[in-house]
Amino acid sequence: MDLGIAGRTAVVCASTRGLGRACAEELARAGCTVVVNGREQAAAERAAAEITAATGAEVVPVGVDVGAPDGPERLLAAVPRADILVTNNAGPPARDFRQVDEDALLAGVRANMATPIRLVQSVVDGMVERRFGRIVNITSGSVKMPLAGLDLSSGARAGLTGFLAGVARSVAHANVTINFLLPGSFATDRLASLQRRTAEQQGVTAEEVAAKGRAAIPAGRFGDPGEFGGACAFLCSARAGFITGQSLLIDGGAYPGVL
Repeated sequence: MDLGIAGRTAVVCASTRGLGRACAEELARAGCTVVVNGREQAAAERAAAEITAATGAEVVPVGVDVGAPDGPERLLAAVPRADILVTNNAGPPARDFRQVDEDALLAGVRANMATPIRLVQSVVDGMVERRFGRIVNITSGSVKMPLAGLDLSSGARAGLTGFLAGVARSVAHANVTINFLLPGSFATDRLASLQRRTAEQQGVTAEEVAAKGRAAIPAGRFGDPGEFGGACAFLCSARAGFITGQSLLIDGGAYPGVL
């Protein structure tokens, strides 16, 4: 399918690995110029070179912590305009909610709510003026089905969803869409880290934890990051202009509800 975004410029946060990397790769395959972002310039350059080699696309590496006070400005300075923005950031470490002090609470909200909002504020008016814009926020399946230990992540991401839901409706007339991708359990470094933590707490092996996790998913497996990247690319496409303000849960059927 021709997604109709060849020649567009896409900025993908936290995209040197994991789900962000998968989104960057699929947007590159669709013909976009892609800004790849990571905290370290070397990692961003390595990812950019690999994506270019695989897709032939122009990929711009930007090593900057988007959660830093000047992070959004430094990231967006790498391109003259952003037609597509994919917000993403690592979630706070898993911990019992009783252990979340005020500093940790504010840091979590800053990383997973305030920073994406600042990025959207910086690009949305230009998108409205050009009558094209696609914003996809990577949140978490825990927004719909909160998990103990990930309370801060769930809360901050749910706050982001609520904040931008009204914004999405206010810019839809200009062919600017704002949507949310909610990943379930995907085969990423983040999932492996959570499995190791659980294994240590329960006195079992990480593979035992992984097997239990797979068994709880109707699809019988963890997600492939490439599947997630493909969904992201479609929401960023010219063909998805009538989809806005939506939260797409991609979890292999793990969430038991219908809404």
